[in-house]
Amino acid sequence: MTAAPRYGADGRQARGRHAGEAAAGPPPGEMLRAAGASWGRGVLALVRGYPLAVSGAALVVAMCAFCFLGPVLYHASVTRVDLGAANLAPRAGHPFGTDADGIDELAELMVGGRISLEVGAAAGLLAALLGSLWGAVAGYFGGATDAVMMRVVDAAIAIPAIVLLLLLDSIYTPSTGLLVIVIAATSWLYTARLVRAEALTLRVREYVQMVRVMGGNGMRAVLRHIVPNAAGTIAVNVTFQIANAVLVLATLSFLGLGVQFPAVDWGDMISAGVQTISSGYWWEIVWPGAAIILVVVAFTMVGDGLRGRTGH
Repeated sequence: MTAAPRYGADGRQARGRHAGEAAAGPPPGEMLRAAGASWGRGVLALVRGYPLAVSGAALVVAMCAFCFLGPVLYHASVTRVDLGAANLAPRAGHPFGTDADGIDELAELMVGGRISLEVGAAAGLLAALLGSLWGAVAGYFGGATDAVMMRVVDAAIAIPAIVLLLLLDSIYTPSTGLLVIVIAATSWLYTARLVRAEALTLRVREYVQMVRVMGGNGMRAVLRHIVPNAAGTIAVNVTFQIANAVLVLATLSFLGLGVQFPAVDWGDMISAGVQTISSGYWWEIVWPGAAIILVVVAFTMVGDGLRGRTGH
């Protein structure tokens, strides 16, 4: 006789139900808690591994939020002149005071920060791009190509950057786009030197030599192997380039060669504040000066943190 099955229909249904639950996985709540715990551990490991870089990045994010999201919450005109409210000390309604034209300093600081950060970031990235390509080509090809290209860099470095900036900026009418190009044109030289040194090391690697053996194009080797493998050096340099570009823009604006009215940046604010500081209106120069220092320190912290961990 055939033995009766150990489990009846109810048993089979129960097993099927348990199998379905197992296949469905844990409840959504448990999955979310697990994902949150994993994300938290990842953030903690990042902070522990790159404390300086993370602190700098947090400060950069805070300054960007202040400049780009602040005007959404704090409404004040930066173009309407109100001489009746000129040079007011910080008070209710004007937390950072007003300038000589009666314009709210806090609102002007936010709007001016937009241009400072936009020009600084664009000029820094453009300088890093130009310098990386120039240095990678010079280092990879070597020989006469390297000698000619690097002599151009040496000659340009020998000329004081401020002289080139003043010359270029006085020839053309300043605009945001022109300022980006002018600042980048005087900032890419040191990046080229750094990337060239990296390229001299990378070009003797086996995977780069294989490109030559197989008859590959030289620019293909530069773009596919040299530049990507120098990404650590380039990434670190970008942060310093942005910090430098913010300072250069402030310098040009202080000298009256920055963005034109009605646009304003932190350098313009300092230039205007210098004219009234002798009268005791300290707030007209302290706030934009502090903003420039915070941004430069923040990007420098990011660069130093990354350089310390990557060895570049």
